[in-house]
Order: sequence, then C-alpha cells, then structure tokens
Amino acid sequence: MQLLTIFRILGLFLMVFSTSFLPPMLVSVIYDDHTLYPFLKSFLLTLLTGLFLWLPVRNYKKEFRLRDGFLIVAMFWTVLGLVGALPLSQIGLSVTNAVFESVSGLTTTGATVITNLEEMPKSILYYRQQLQWLGGIGIIVIAVAIMPMLGIGGMQLYRAETPGPMKDKKLTPRITETAKALWYIYLSLTIACAVAYWLAGMDLFDAIGHSFSTIAIGGFSTHDASMGYFNNKPLVEVVAIIFMLLSGVNFALHFTAWHDRSPLHYFRDVEFKAYLGILAVVSVISSAYLYYMDVVLFPGEAILKGVFQTVSIGTTTGFTTDEYHNWPGFLPVLLLFISFIGACAGSTGGGMKVIRFLLLLKQGIREIKRVIHPNAVIPIKIGGSPLSDRVVDAVWGFFSTYVAIFVIILLILMLTGLDQISAFSATAACINNLGPGLNEVGPNYATLEDTAKWVLCFAMLLGRLEIFTLLVLLTPAFWRR
Repeated sequence: MQLLTIFRILGLFLMVFSTSFLPPMLVSVIYDDHTLYPFLKSFLLTLLTGLFLWLPVRNYKKEFRLRDGFLIVAMFWTVLGLVGALPLSQIGLSVTNAVFESVSGLTTTGATVITNLEEMPKSILYYRQQLQWLGGIGIIVIAVAIMPMLGIGGMQLYRAETPGPMKDKKLTPRITETAKALWYIYLSLTIACAVAYWLAGMDLFDAIGHSFSTIAIGGFSTHDASMGYFNNKPLVEVVAIIFMLLSGVNFALHFTAWHDRSPLHYFRDVEFKAYLGILAVVSVISSAYLYYMDVVLFPGEAILKGVFQTVSIGTTTGFTTDEYHNWPGFLPVLLLFISFIGACAGSTGGGMKVIRFLLLLKQGIREIKRVIHPNAVIPIKIGGSPLSDRVVDAVWGFFSTYVAIFVIILLILMLTGLDQISAFSATAACINNLGPGLNEVGPNYATLEDTAKWVLCFAMLLGRLEIFTLLVLLTPAFWRR
C-alpha cells in the first residue's frame, strides 16, 4: 500500500476541490445574501488541509496498484462528503443534516433534508446544484483530466470510480484523453441544457442550476415543488425529458457517435435499445393509468406527466412535477421499481444499470433452457457476441451482494422506527441514487432520525461506487501484502 502517494493525491484533490467554493462566493456577492464568509472559511480550511497533506510528500511519485486506486477513491468520496458539508453546517443545519445533504449532492442522489428552498440564500441553492454537477461526472475522472501532473497510473482511479460492468474499455489510448473526452461531452450537454431551459422560460439562475442537476441525473431543485414549480411551462418538462434521456445513456456511446459522426451507433447498441424500450413501456402504462384513474383530465397532460415521471425515476434523476408518491394504485411502486434497473452503464445515472438487468434476464432464460436441455451449451450473447462466464458471474455476484446489503439497510431503518414502505423506499431511493421515496420520505428526509440519515449516507456512497469499490475495503484480503 503506497500510503504516501495516497496522501499526496488526496491533498491535491482537496486543493482542487477547494476551488469549488469560489463560484458560490461570487453568487453570494452578486445577490448580497450574506453567506460569503461560510464559503470563504470553507475554502481556506479545505485548501490548507490539502496543502498539509500534500507538502510533506509532494516529491513522492511512486506508482501505485489497483488496490491503492480503490482506497483513494473511497477515501476521497468520504472526505469530500465531509468537506462539502462545511458551508452547509454554517447556515443552521446540524452536522448530520449538512453531511447528508452534501453526500446526497455529490452522489447525485437528490434526497434532501432542506425545506422552504425559496427562502434559502441563492449561493446555497447554487452550491447544492454544483455539488451534483461535480459528482455526476465523478470528481476523480475530472481530476485525472485536468491534472496530468499527477504522474501516476490514472487507469487505476478510472477503473475504481467509473460505474458499470464494462469498466476496462477506454475511449482513447490514454486515460487522460479518455477523461477529457468525457469532460467535454459532459460540459457540452450542460451548456446545451442550460440554454434550452432558458429558452423554455426559466430565468438564468434556475436554468443553470437545473442544467447542473439534469445532466448529473441528480434531482436537486431550487424550489420545493421541484419541476412542478414550472407547471405552467410544459416546454420546460419536454427539455428535461430530452436531457435526462441523453444523460442516462453510456457516455462512451455518445463519444463514439460524435467521433464517427454517426447516430446509428445508438441503435446498434443493445443496452441503449433496452433502455429506451423499458422507459417507453412504463411511460405508456403510467400515462394510461393516470388518465384512466382521473388523476388528470386531459390526455395530453396525462402523457406529459406520465412520460416525465417515468423518465425522471427510471434514469434515477428524481425530479418531480407532482407528488407521485400520492398517485393511486400500483403506479408509485412501479416507478420505484424501475429505478432498480436505472440508466445505462457509463452514464451519470444510478441503479443496477440496464446492461446488468439484461444479463440477469438472459441468465434466467438460459437456466430455464438448461432444465429442458441439461447437456446443451448455451452461451449468453450481447449484441451477437458471446460473453465469458466471468462476466456473468460478476453480475450475479453484484446482484446477490446488492440484495443482501439492501435487506440489511432496510432492517436497520425499520429499527429506527420507520414503517415498512418508508424504509423500503428510502433504501431503494438512496442505494439507487434516486432521491424521492414514498410515504414519510416522499417530500423529503428531514423527519428521519440521525441514525437513519447516517445509514442512508452509507447507502448513497455504496450506490455511487457500485458497492464493490467500497465493500472491498472491508475485506481482510484487501489489506494483506
């Protein structure tokens, strides 16, 4: 374990992250909302902490191994969640609530403990949106893209942090160029989304803030009613649907389509077609049920609400235009269940990922065929190419671990006093990085006990790092030489 190199990298990352407090300081000056000093103190404390870690080992540049990459990623997200809470803890939030809000933002979960958002300072509202934007692309990947002076094997960090089962595929021969490619795509989508929101009727502040959380698939809003605040502007919802769909797609697929100037790449991708198919089917069911149950009176409104909420929950964004947790019948549970599938691998979305769902489905079908033909050799194929049993085993391992962790967290939440539906939905919403749940955690998470909030912070980190990256640190084998 190269601890000196780890401290050096962590120090550099903290110094870089300290600059994230500068834009909210500017917003505070522009709107004169009297929150300049909390951000200034947070900036100085983070910068000095980073310098303290980096200076003693600044010349230590020994290459580290994959296990060191896992450790630095886990340490960084944990430390970053705490550092990100600094300005929030100085505006009246308790330490628990500040850390919960910070971790929720950075993991792009979107679960919030803050109410009366319209009364919050503009700089705080901006900061929450910015946290999600930084978390969406992955602060590690950003750091690798803009800090080539690290002088270490960046692929270790990339493989440890990038979501999805197909982690080892690089878009370009060099990891730094790969990270830059992801960064440019992410930034371009953010700018396009902000402009589209502005043209659709949002003011500039809301347009920028919501573009951050849309492209990050985060779900934080600058209003308590979330996207429901703009209900008189249907075009805003249409823009949100388009960019949520785009952000839920594998960014490697975006890169390939852009690089080859061919949108046909999307429709040759099995995961993308399944992603659209799942959302399309659930959108039809949701829209028809809303109209049939007289939740809305007009077919057009039912379609817009049904499609918006399906895409928002299905991609694990978490925006709402209505109190979907109060919708009748099975619909809220159906929407919650599609968050388990989530978005595509390599996107900013959460959930188990569409590709894993497809592999689990194909494995189930193969086992049924094996019952009928026990001696048959039946390969599992994706896009016409057979997959090795190693990949299938990894997916089954992920799924079984996911279920076990889910049950443990669910039971702990019920132990704190939550009812079954609230505990189940809170666990699902946090481990899938979704945000809004059902029953008590439908509007927000403010009423939960502190113990439940810390447990859910752990669930958010597990979901953001896809479970194994964090759990591997708890195994004795990881720490053996």
